[in-house]
Amino acid sequence: MPPKFGTSGLRGLVTELTDDLVADYTRAFLTACPHGGSVHVGQDLRASSPRIAAAVIAAVRAMGLRAVDHGVLPTPALALASMGAGQAAIMVTGSHIPADRNGLKFYLPGGEIAKSDEVAIGAALGSGSVSAEMGAFVQDVGAVSAYVARYVDAFGADAVKGLRIGVYEHSSVARDALADALFSMGAEVVRLARADHFIPVDTEAVDADTREMLKGWCAGHALDALVSTDGDADRPMVVDARGTLVPGDVLGPLVAQMLGADMICTPVSSNTLVDQLGFGSVVRTKIGSPFVIAAMEEAGGKVVGYEANGGFLLGFEAEGPAGTLATLMTRDCLLPIVAPLAMARAKGVSLAELVSDLPPRFTAADRIAGIATEASKAFIADLTDTAEARAAFFADRAAETGIDLTDGLRVSFADGSVIHLRPSGNAPEFRCYAEAETAARAEVLMRETLEAVAKRLG
Repeated sequence: MPPKFGTSGLRGLVTELTDDLVADYTRAFLTACPHGGSVHVGQDLRASSPRIAAAVIAAVRAMGLRAVDHGVLPTPALALASMGAGQAAIMVTGSHIPADRNGLKFYLPGGEIAKSDEVAIGAALGSGSVSAEMGAFVQDVGAVSAYVARYVDAFGADAVKGLRIGVYEHSSVARDALADALFSMGAEVVRLARADHFIPVDTEAVDADTREMLKGWCAGHALDALVSTDGDADRPMVVDARGTLVPGDVLGPLVAQMLGADMICTPVSSNTLVDQLGFGSVVRTKIGSPFVIAAMEEAGGKVVGYEANGGFLLGFEAEGPAGTLATLMTRDCLLPIVAPLAMARAKGVSLAELVSDLPPRFTAADRIAGIATEASKAFIADLTDTAEARAAFFADRAAETGIDLTDGLRVSFADGSVIHLRPSGNAPEFRCYAEAETAARAEVLMRETLEAVAKRLG
């Protein structure tokens, strides 16, 4: 399958992301979209990323534009730097998908590209022109420090004072930034499992072995919490002292409460507990940050966005405990890590106790890899066609009470449970989300549903 745009940028096999193809997409982006005269370039820790980043930089310079090389850094740190300069950016990353794949994330001077920009970039492929004069090349090593300072300044030096926090480093580009930020806010930091090869960590679908590993670390190191991110650090992972993962669509409402947001924009797959927390309105979107951003821009005001994977978008200038947080309209990992920990400390409770005060709605999510997108779409179309087809597939469930076709197929049942099925937007995977009144029930529903899907599509 050739590289294509999904829910979060261009993705494809490393073998197909040739220098010529990367250069073509770079030229198309700079032809179709505003760039402010410079392009900021970053990369994750995949073995293929340096080569792809070099191809991006060469293509930028060949068009006579200035290339700013930030090297390895978190995606939100790159976006913060480029947006602050009013210039474009390209991040070389495949996010959480396996190391045999990679991709490009494109940023306009004002933030992430929209779906309409993706169409324009596709139309411009093959039409970009080179300049007679080579563009300048500069290196910037200050973006990560500025990104860390953004949160230290807003939350203060005592925000998580006295907490013992583990950082699961693996191959996250934020592993040093995370440790630096938490230490600067008063935490005792325990750094764990730094890897010298790429590990595809999906914060929305953490496997059982990893969960047990995290739980063991929490107990063995007497941690108050354990945190991490996906590969390019636009999605957080937060684990409480008991070793229980706190889902991204639970972190999101907590951050929104702390910052005093009035409006929430979040995908249809997110936990419905947010609807019970008294926000002015909750807008549901298709899955993917471009859809969340579009809804946020339409809403205006004190609006925030988040996804079930935990990525958080701040749409207004907010006040933290110690200072101001400027708008950052791209998925971020650090804010949904720091804010709930700071909230819990300020209230004198554990992270688990903070979460337990929320309405009792629990989600579980996972995926089946190696399922062609076309097969996934055909299967979901069959279920969508008739209530009889759904009744047959969900034969052991409670009666169906409604469906939502915003993105894939989301089915609600009489016992309050929800099952949401959809193809992945950026990989040959089939995803399942489940929601129920207990965490155990949500996990069972998700696993049973994926087993049934595997039998149909395997």
